[in-house]
Amino acid sequence: MRYIIKGGRVIDPSQQLDEVLDILIDDGRIAALGKGLAAEDAEVIDAGGKVVAPGLIDLHVHFREPGLTYKEDIASGSRAAARGGVTTVVCMPNTDPVVDHPALVKYVMEKGRAVGLTNVLTTGCITKGMKSEELSEIGDLKEAGAVAITDDGRPVLSSGLMRRALEYAKMFDMPVMSHSEDLSLVDGGSMNEGETSTRLGLRGIPKTAESVAVSRDVLIAEETGARLHVCHVSTKNSIEAVRAAKKRGAKITCETAPHYFSLTDKACEGFCTNAKMNPPLRDAEDVAAVIEGLMDGTIDAIATDHAPHHRDEKEVEFDKALNGIVGLETSLPLGITHLVRPGKLTLSQLIEKMSTVPAKIIGIDRGSLQQGKIADLVLFDPEEKYIIHGDDFASKGRNTPFDGHEVYGKVLMTISEGKVVYTAACR
Repeated sequence: MRYIIKGGRVIDPSQQLDEVLDILIDDGRIAALGKGLAAEDAEVIDAGGKVVAPGLIDLHVHFREPGLTYKEDIASGSRAAARGGVTTVVCMPNTDPVVDHPALVKYVMEKGRAVGLTNVLTTGCITKGMKSEELSEIGDLKEAGAVAITDDGRPVLSSGLMRRALEYAKMFDMPVMSHSEDLSLVDGGSMNEGETSTRLGLRGIPKTAESVAVSRDVLIAEETGARLHVCHVSTKNSIEAVRAAKKRGAKITCETAPHYFSLTDKACEGFCTNAKMNPPLRDAEDVAAVIEGLMDGTIDAIATDHAPHHRDEKEVEFDKALNGIVGLETSLPLGITHLVRPGKLTLSQLIEKMSTVPAKIIGIDRGSLQQGKIADLVLFDPEEKYIIHGDDFASKGRNTPFDGHEVYGKVLMTISEGKVVYTAACR
């Protein structure tokens, strides 16, 4: 199909572009940008008054396949991504079995291509079986298509093993995505340690459980000269550790998730298990630090850590409920509502952290609307206000703490590789 997207506000941080333009899409690529474009046999999409941007790239999702498809599968996860304006996802490997073998890397990516709604990429495990005992065959995982290695969901327990992982990954120019957590400090806790956990009578997780581990991983990465990407930072001290390492020239990037700049641990009031996640929601000081980190560039990217669970795994006692929330269908409006509208980030800066920079972190040629690039786009209305309803989600998961929240920023259309994969009228 050929499309002309007419009269939209085109925001493309890769070109420092923010201008009302037309975009011609032909044969799955951006054929032209300009004013007054026309082409025979092209379908016209009226984007007047709306924003057109590069499709979002989510560095951190759990599509649960293989093995845990009652929670989510690649098809349902892809539908959720399309509905959220996300045209590339990076799947975590903590499935059943875990993705520690090249055949499983190929399985996930081939299944994503077969579904055909979003560009499905995957990581491979740092250690075999995610047991923190023996390194996976990192070169084989890279050759099969893995874009990074991680044991997300669990930390690499041994500092020596983490160092060797970084050294090997450096040889293959792969980022190591660290789930930085000191399990001895977690010590059975189920939410952030503080006033709310005390009032609820729940064992708390100290902030140092994250920040100590982030500091370890950052220092090892700096020593080896390898590329480290710190997942889901949520504490002030973690952010300060990353900021200091970056100033020293370390090859460190990091991400946060929308819930860490929009919610505090007070969301757990009433023993709300849909607000239970790992790392846990923190207090107001940490939320402010996350926002500051996004504003000054310490935090490079916004990812969702999309983690669907079955209702039965959440509708239990708080300390027994599984960690995680869904996020693909709410990430853009939460960014607009909590960062752009209050003046913390411009819309261009938000898109940069949700598309352009994530593409660079994993080394893919996407996240741009330059002529000749793959036509991944999202069209949205940043002024449209609506209420989030979890039961409306395309994801199998309904585990969101944002149910009933009023937000701004409605995704109206998603185009992946030149194909319209979602419009607001279709669910």
